[in-house]
Amino acid sequence: MEMENLYIEGSDYIPEVDFRADTGVLTISGESYHEYTLEFFEPIFDWLKRYTATSGRKIELNFRMSYFNTSSSRRFLEIMNLLEDYHFNKGGQVVVNWYYEKNDLDMLESGEEYAEDVKLEFNLLPY
Repeated sequence: MEMENLYIEGSDYIPEVDFRADTGVLTISGESYHEYTLEFFEPIFDWLKRYTATSGRKIELNFRMSYFNTSSSRRFLEIMNLLEDYHFNKGGQVVVNWYYEKNDLDMLESGEEYAEDVKLEFNLLPY
């Protein structure tokens, strides 16, 4: 059975989520300081668990965040940990692209911290 894409429209404190089952390109962008991050991220994790049930997929995870809070950052790490597990245990090819505005040192530092935490190909990309 073909997997559906997952799309969640972004708003003032909710990131846009565009996970493409057909291409393996997963993008989270905008701002994330939702009060109920667990509830917000639940369908994202459900989708990822189903998507990674099939081994050997190529996945490109793109973060293009302008702001996120601490609880969102924990969810982002959980997403990366899930994909790291997929990469090492199910033959997935995973690359993480962390986009940040050239002059946004906080966002660059956040990306650097994630890059140290996960053993995945991790690109820090200024724009």
